[in-house]
Amino acid sequence: MKQVPIAFLGPEGTYSHLVTMKRFGAGFKAVPLPTIGDVFAYVAARSAAVGVVPVENSSGGVIHETIDILMANRPRVAVVEELSLNVKLALLGHRGAPVKRLYSHMMPLEHTATWIKRHLPRAEKKALSSTAVAAQQAAADPNGAALGSRYLARRHGLSVLQYPVEADVPNLTVFLVIGHHAPKPAAAPWKTTLSARLANRPGTLCTFLEAFRITQVNLSRIVSRPLRGSPREYAFLVDISGHSDDECVRMALTLARRNEAQVRVVGSYPCRKPYAS
Repeated sequence: MKQVPIAFLGPEGTYSHLVTMKRFGAGFKAVPLPTIGDVFAYVAARSAAVGVVPVENSSGGVIHETIDILMANRPRVAVVEELSLNVKLALLGHRGAPVKRLYSHMMPLEHTATWIKRHLPRAEKKALSSTAVAAQQAAADPNGAALGSRYLARRHGLSVLQYPVEADVPNLTVFLVIGHHAPKPAAAPWKTTLSARLANRPGTLCTFLEAFRITQVNLSRIVSRPLRGSPREYAFLVDISGHSDDECVRMALTLARRNEAQVRVVGSYPCRKPYAS
């Protein structure tokens, strides 16, 4: 059986790679790519391909690159599933060696600042492009350590010196699976993502949101982004509970499209339970 190519934000060993392996197992062709835009472009050009991109983490907020591509609808791909990963960091290094340099992505270094100050106060902090690259650097440094997933220890021959590393804030990272085929019905809860552009006059956002209150459709996220080429005008990416074919959702969309609101369904898709890292 031919392996399905699955693109993700690389290099191999990132949390995007980890959640992809947890969802799809080992039977896929791994395609690590340097940017989120590259993942979208790769999937858009290949009908059989699937991609996994981060969209939000609970400690750092939304991933604007993903949001902007979905709102612009360029390239055109379908959102087919939502995944999430409960990220717990490990300290990876060389057992018995003092840690003089600590490598990681900028966000884990910030999220564990209190723990680092208490346990590694003299270590020089090195912020890199990903935890995967950090583990590579630590493996080559006899006095280096890295913050990342336990999977990276196996991959780079490092020891797990501490797990979990206490974080100042919890980190649940949400990912979207993108492809070309609408998802089949699933037992998991469904979510619908909308892109909305509203007339620039008083009350339009209030009227738009009122449509979901009237129809009792839960609105779980709203993100505003500036419109390119239109100063002080904004578009919105909105997540609601349910499928776009549900009667209450259809009624909400009908009401929301009044008053010159331009509303596009970005996708309706199932949401899986969080994976542990």
